[in-house]
Amino acid sequence: QVQLVESGGGLVQAGGSLRLSCAASGRTFNAMAWFRQAPGKEREFVAAIRRGGTYTYYPYYADSVRDRFTISRDNAKNTVYLQMNSLKPEDTAVYYCAGRDEPGLTGLRSPAPYDNWGQGTQVTVSS
Repeated sequence: QVQLVESGGGLVQAGGSLRLSCAASGRTFNAMAWFRQAPGKEREFVAAIRRGGTYTYYPYYADSVRDRFTISRDNAKNTVYLQMNSLKPEDTAVYYCAGRDEPGLTGLRSPAPYDNWGQGTQVTVSS
């Protein structure tokens, strides 16, 4: 059974940091991503990391988080991380981890092509 389990969310003051983790079990994915959804808004892309070769992975970011967030993965642990620094109140949302087999760029920033999702973890940034 394939499972994605997120952890690391919480309440933090503006300017603070959090690190989210997404542990995958049952399989590995060639592309993994973080999306977020705030109340009353659509789910939006945050960051993705995709396989570009046997040992090469490429990160991608939404403009709103570039230079503040860092996505990484530990293949030995089958886990992807999202380090979030300089957090802002507008980063408040439920953060979801997603995985897919297709490693290409097509649809990387859209939730539709991802067929495996975690349950989400709440991130709240107070002003």
